[in-house]
Formats: sequence, C-alpha cells, structure tokens
Amino acid sequence: MPKQRFTTEEIIHKLREADVLSGQGKTVAEVCKQLGVTDKTYFRWRKTHGGLRIDQAKRMKELESENARLKKAVAELTIDKIILKEIAEGKF
Repeated sequence: MPKQRFTTEEIIHKLREADVLSGQGKTVAEVCKQLGVTDKTYFRWRKTHGGLRIDQAKRMKELESENARLKKAVAELTIDKIILKEIAEGKF
C-alpha cells in the first residue's frame, strides 16, 4: 500500500472525526479503521496535532519557516564575523 501524505488541515479534520467516533463509543481500532490510518499514526497525530485548530496549525507552520530563515541568517552573519575578525588579526 503506497504511503499517503496528509496536510495539517486534513489531519486536524481526521482527529476531530476521531473524537466524534470515540464519543459514539467506538474503540481506537475501529476509529483508526474508519479513518484509514494505523493506530501508530493516530497516536502520533494526537501527540503532534492534538488540540490544535486549523488557524493555529497554519500560524505554527509560518513560525517554523520564519525560525528556519532567521537561523540561516544568524549562521551567515556568524561566518561573516569570523572572517572579518581573522582579516583584522592579519591571518590572511
């Protein structure tokens, strides 16, 4: 069976659907079967996306990309600083 990727929004919708099914008295195994995922995937989703709303998930994704961009900028500036310091000390 090919591996299927779900977007964050789809995961949140599936977790909400799982909550409804659980509320109807279905077991985790039955819920997972109806969602079309393994129980391992279900519990991993609960751990990473449990309790999030779609707008919160989008904001978190934006913050993660901004954080990565800032880390890259800091790394580049650190390298520039080291090079300038070595030039000032006469090592080149």
